[in-house]
Amino acid sequence: MRFLAVAIVLTFPILDLVATARFARLTGIPMWVWLFGGLIAGVALLRNERVVFRARTVAAMHGEASILRGMLDSGRKVLAGFLFLLPGVMSDLIGLGLLLLPINVGRGMRTEAASGSIDGDFRRIE
Repeated sequence: MRFLAVAIVLTFPILDLVATARFARLTGIPMWVWLFGGLIAGVALLRNERVVFRARTVAAMHGEASILRGMLDSGRKVLAGFLFLLPGVMSDLIGLGLLLLPINVGRGMRTEAASGSIDGDFRRIE
């Protein structure tokens, strides 16, 4: 079982490079352009996410945002960045698909008071 997992992990980049070579031949754009473009996109995405992650973490610590939403969104973008760093068009397409997933686009988590008003009689005891 262990060898099967290693074989899958080692075979994917090779198949990805073969697919990239065929795609480059089909489109007429040199293969190094596809590989270099994915590398630039991955580095830019990871660099941007490093800065954004710090801001999200600080906002979550101050109670302005949900930590779970920020971690899920950052994890998705970091995984897509690593997929862009892998050489090949298939990994780039998987990374694009990961970025296009409609995660964290719904309603935000809002904080609300437990009750609108407090009724009762109060007096101060000294």
